[in-house]
Amino acid sequence: MQAKHEVTAEEVLALESFTKLIRAVEVVGARLIRSGVLGDLTTSQFGVLQSLHHVGPMNQTEISGLLAKSSSNITTVIDNLERGGLVRRERQGSDRRCAMVSLTPEGEDLISRIVPGHVAAIVEEMSALTVNEQEELVRLCGKLGKGQEAQAA
Repeated sequence: MQAKHEVTAEEVLALESFTKLIRAVEVVGARLIRSGVLGDLTTSQFGVLQSLHHVGPMNQTEISGLLAKSSSNITTVIDNLERGGLVRRERQGSDRRCAMVSLTPEGEDLISRIVPGHVAAIVEEMSALTVNEQEELVRLCGKLGKGQEAQAA
C-alpha cells in the first residue's frame, strides 16, 4: 500500500490560489457570455477579431501566441470566421502554409460595434474590486505570468 502524501501548508495555499484564480476567470467569463455582448461570437472568435482590430493583419502563429491558444484551435476559429465573411486569409509567397489573416470590412464593422459593450461589461464585472485592488491584480497577474525564471533574474 502506498503511503498517502501529506499536503503541506504551502501546497494547500498554492492549490487554493490557483483554483480561485481559474474559477474567477471562468465565472466572470461565463457572465460576460451570458450578457450577450458578444452576440453569436465565441470568446475565441472575439479574441481573434479584437486582436486583428488592434494589431492589424497577422499570421495564424502570431494569433495563436497572442491568445495563448493551440494552433489547431486557432485554425478552426479562423476557418469559421472566414466562412462567416469576417476575416480573410491571404497567402504569402510560395509557402502555402503561411497566410496573413486580416479583417474584412464586415469583420471590422462587427468588432467596432461589439467592443464598446464588451468594455462596459468588463468594467461592470471588475467594479467588484476597488481601483487599488484592480491595480494589485494587474501587478500580481503580470508577476505570475512571467513565472519563476523572471523572478530569478
